[in-house]
Amino acid sequence: MSIFGSIVSAIFGHASAAGTTAGSSVAPTSPAASSAAATPMARADVEAMIAKLADGQDEDYNWKQSIVDLMKLLKLDSSLTARKQLAQELGYTGALDGSAEMNVWLHKQVMTKLAESGGKVPESLKHA
Repeated sequence: MSIFGSIVSAIFGHASAAGTTAGSSVAPTSPAASSAAATPMARADVEAMIAKLADGQDEDYNWKQSIVDLMKLLKLDSSLTARKQLAQELGYTGALDGSAEMNVWLHKQVMTKLAESGGKVPESLKHA
């Protein structure tokens, strides 16, 4: 699985107990349910879902600004090697050296890609 795919699974996988998975929506069971099925329930609010995960942790993470902290919160490998792989997956063209520039770009891209995948991501997170 890709690093970005792991991020998506870590965030949206928790909603599977509610009847959805990270990449699917529940099939409508009635005409009233069809409008609700247009947007997968699991992708309703990225910020709220991550904040809920953060609330259950003993450590405070700066996940709204730091790709390293976001990955740690999601219990993913946040090493330079993992971030280099993520940068390559998302099309980063700068130096793969773990610089602040690379890390800021990664965080913005992850939030943007989550929004493009159907997640509701506040502008403040996409442009942090």
